[in-house]
Amino acid sequence: MDKRKSWREQEQQLVERWNAATERYRAAQAEVARQSLPQGGSAPTEECVRTEEAARIELEAMRKQVARMKVEFSTGKRY
Repeated sequence: MDKRKSWREQEQQLVERWNAATERYRAAQAEVARQSLPQGGSAPTEECVRTEEAARIELEAMRKQVARMKVEFSTGKRY
């Protein structure tokens, strides 16, 4: 039972981190899109592009963690 409780906590933390990462990525994409609007006539700032790239990398790392957890579940290593 103790393992199940710790697994549930890990899963909940992963969900919270996933939601936060997706929100940061969405916000970064929106900022890049806003700065790229034709009315502005200029490219997004370097900092904005780096922020968007960092958020994308973080989200990709989260995807890998979710995939790893799914494999553990499907192979019977969890629950």
